[in-house]
Formats: sequence, C-alpha cells, structure tokens
Amino acid sequence: MFNLQNYSTQNIKNDVLSGALVAVALIPEAIAFSAIAGVNPMVGLYAAFIIGLVTSLLGGKPGMISGATGAVAIVFVSLGVGVKALYPELHGEELSIMILHHILIASIFAGLFQIAIGLLKMGKFIRLVPQPAMFGFVNGLAIVIALAQLKFLAPKVTEGLNWLEIIKHSFSENYIMYIIIAITMLIMQFLPKVTKAVPAGLVAIILLTLIVYFTGIQTKMVGELFGDVTSIGLPHFVMPDWSLFNADSMALILPTAFLVAMVGLIESLLTLSVLDEMSGTRGSGNKECVAQGIGNVCSGSFGGMAGCAMIGQSMINFSSGGLGRLSSFVAAVLLLVLVVSFFNVIAIIPVAVLVGIMFMVSIGTFEFSSLKRIKHMQKSDAFVLIVVTVITIFADLAIAVIAGIIISALVFAWKHAKIHATVEESGEKRKVYRLEGPLFFASVTSFMEQFDVKNDPDEVVIDFKDARVMDSSGVEAIDTLTEKYKKAGKKLTLRHLSPDCKKVLTIAGPFCTYEEDDPTYKVAVNQ
Repeated sequence: MFNLQNYSTQNIKNDVLSGALVAVALIPEAIAFSAIAGVNPMVGLYAAFIIGLVTSLLGGKPGMISGATGAVAIVFVSLGVGVKALYPELHGEELSIMILHHILIASIFAGLFQIAIGLLKMGKFIRLVPQPAMFGFVNGLAIVIALAQLKFLAPKVTEGLNWLEIIKHSFSENYIMYIIIAITMLIMQFLPKVTKAVPAGLVAIILLTLIVYFTGIQTKMVGELFGDVTSIGLPHFVMPDWSLFNADSMALILPTAFLVAMVGLIESLLTLSVLDEMSGTRGSGNKECVAQGIGNVCSGSFGGMAGCAMIGQSMINFSSGGLGRLSSFVAAVLLLVLVVSFFNVIAIIPVAVLVGIMFMVSIGTFEFSSLKRIKHMQKSDAFVLIVVTVITIFADLAIAVIAGIIISALVFAWKHAKIHATVEESGEKRKVYRLEGPLFFASVTSFMEQFDVKNDPDEVVIDFKDARVMDSSGVEAIDTLTEKYKKAGKKLTLRHLSPDCKKVLTIAGPFCTYEEDDPTYKVAVNQ
C-alpha cells in the first residue's frame, strides 16, 4: 500500500517529518472548524484522524491531507439552525446533543452519496472546471485561510469599537503574538534556503515553544482553544439515534448531506488538480471520491463530522517533502497520538506559531502568477477569475465554482453561437452551401438564417464537412430546414453528415448522401 520497495531513506524521512508538521497544524484547524459547526472540539479532531487515515490509505492522490474543513463546517451551521427550529423545547446540552446526532447522520449519508458518485465514475467532471475558475478557487481559499487566522488576534472586547480601534486594541493586547508570528514567518521563509533536512514549520514550532515555555512569555496557547476539555479519549462507535429517521429530521438531514457531499468533492477534486500540477503526476478523481465517502461514513459512525481534502495542509505536506502515502498516514496517526497521549505538550504550543505557519501557507497557496496573466486574459476569463475569488471569500466554495462553470459555459456558447455558410457554387438550377462551425443549441438561429429557401434554385446541396453537429438541437434544426425545402418542392441533398447524426434524423435522413470521406464525430443526443 505504501510501495515500500520504491521508498528511499530520504523519502521516508521527508514523509515522516512533513507528516509530523501537518499533524500539529491540523489541531487548531480541527478545533476552529468544530466551533463553526457548533460542536465539541473532539468532533473535529476525530474527523481529522478518521478521514485522514482512510484517505491516506485509499485516496486517489498520495500525500493529500483530508480532515474537518471550513467549507463543510459552514454547511452544518444551517443544519444546526434547522434543528433549533424543529426542537424549540430543547436547550443547552440537550440541544447540542441533538445537533450532534443530526450532524453525524448527515455525515454518514454524505459519505454514501460520495461513494455512489465515485463508483459511477463521475469524478471526471472536475475537468469541466475552467482554468480561470481554478485560479479563482485557489486565490479565494488562500485569502480565506489567512482571514480565518484573524480571530486568534482579535481583542477581547470589540463591541462599540470601529475597525481602526479594533486594530489598535489588537496590537496593544496581542503584540507578543505579532512578534512570534513574524519570527515564525521568517523561519518559514529563510530556513529552507539554508537546509531542507527538517521542515521549517516543525523547527518553528519546537524552537518558539521552548523559548516561550522557558522564558515565561505570556501569550495564547493551543490548550486555551479546547475550553474546559483537559483530556481526549480514543474515538468509539456511536450508535445512530434511530428516532431521527422520521420525515421532519430527514427533511433536514438529506439536503444537508447532499450539499456536504458536493462541497466536499468539489474542494477535494480541485485540491487534487492543484497538487497534480505541483507534483507533475495525475491522481484518480473517482478513487478520491470513494475514499472521501468511506472516510465520512466512518467519521460519522465514530463521533466525527464530515470533511474533505484540505488544500492548506496538503500544501504544507507537499512543500515540506511529503509526497507519499506515508506522510498523510503519519499525520493522521500522530494527530491522534498527540491529542490523546501528549495533550499537555500540545497545550503549551503558542497559537501564534501556528498562525504564522498558516499565513505562509496562504501566501504559498495564492497564485500570484494569475495577477500577471489577468492583464493578458480575455475579459470573460478575467471576470470568471475575479467572480470565483470573491464568491469563495464571501459565500461558499461550491457556489463559487458552479458560478464560474456557468459563466464560462455561457461565454463559450455565446462565442460559438454563429455558424457560417459560404456559397461554393450557384446557378439557376443548383446551389451548394458549405457550412463552417459548430451546430448546437446556441447557433441554431444563426444556422437557419444562412439559407434562402424561397429564392434558392430547385436543387440545393448543404455540405457539413467543416461543420460539427453537437447536440439534439442541431439535429432538430436540420430536420426543420429539410422540411422547409420539402414543402417548397425543391430537391435537397445533405452531405458529409456523420453516421451517428444520420441515425437520429427523422425527416432529413432520406436526403443524406454517403461520402467516402464522411466525418466520424458523434452527436451528443443523450446529454
């Protein structure tokens, strides 16, 4: 599974060290995303371990890191609101338990949806995401990663303060954190230029933790993020609350599960595509869908929330030399070992160190080259890039990517919405039209405008050699035009139509000729 025969000593060392770094970086993220979803931090930590472990063994891209994510956690927020409305009599701990059970069942169903998508081999449709949308996704996520760190730097009291006063109080209260963040970023930037034997992030964590601990510097520690939790046990099987399998609860759970599945797969498959470009190797989208699904089913069954691939941690892993499955396996296992066995050690790590690491990840994730390319892009592509970036930041990843695909598709359709006909031969008795361009739903009107049925001679030939019939709308247009010539009492010959197209023509079929050089493209009639 780890293909140890092809592992060199250097590979093993890099995978283990980068996995260790990722394991530590996963902790505050899992806690933060649990808070977003409104559940105990252990729910996010269990998810990071279980999903990370399953995908490390079964995923479609070695070294890709998965766990609890913000994109999925945000979807669960609406589920929590729905549960509160459905059970207005519940409050406090009882309400939290009810929300948790809804989330666990939704996570299991989301996993089942993802497994089905993978088995149906629908992961390939990630190819429909255009490059500008991909740039927008990456840039948006980079900004979201950076903005997510600001909550650790916010002053204790913000009520009644404007944004300038908030910044001023943040610096005065947390100036030590800013210094630690700056030192962390400097280590991350310059240490790799000296040596890459040890991941720079791991050096920053160990060095600054020791300095803060032995000097007694007062700053926020990771332990504070756990609230009242002082220890964490191993995940265990959670029996589903069968009373929730009723019409009202399932009306909340199933739509949420489907949205979680879609958001999770979009983020996972786009992360896979980004890492494919970084590594120069191609992963399996369908395999990743199945692995994510199995991971979410297991996570929901053992007290964890659903999750997906994490582009930030995946970038940390790849940039630190973790290219094999061993790196993501080490990250998942070490995460559980750290939070269960070494909770007191994890608790003394300064939060500022992890914030500094994530700031550097954000900088490394952002495609600065896209800013240069945007000047040379077509206006439509630049518009898609900007729109996807903005929607990713302020709304949702799934909505952003879908919007990018729709805009790109509409632009493509508009650009190709014209088909041209040139007259090769024209006389009193015979006229030959030669078509150029794609014939599909958007170009049907242009196609029909090319012909003068009333004034054409008695014999008309339409040559499709340089045209391509793309869909059923194009087929229907050919039939409609043929019917017009037929009613006008004129002889029509259609040549160079593919056999696939001829088969689906109902009116024009008898008017098609069979040429030796007929094209072999297919008509997409079942889309």
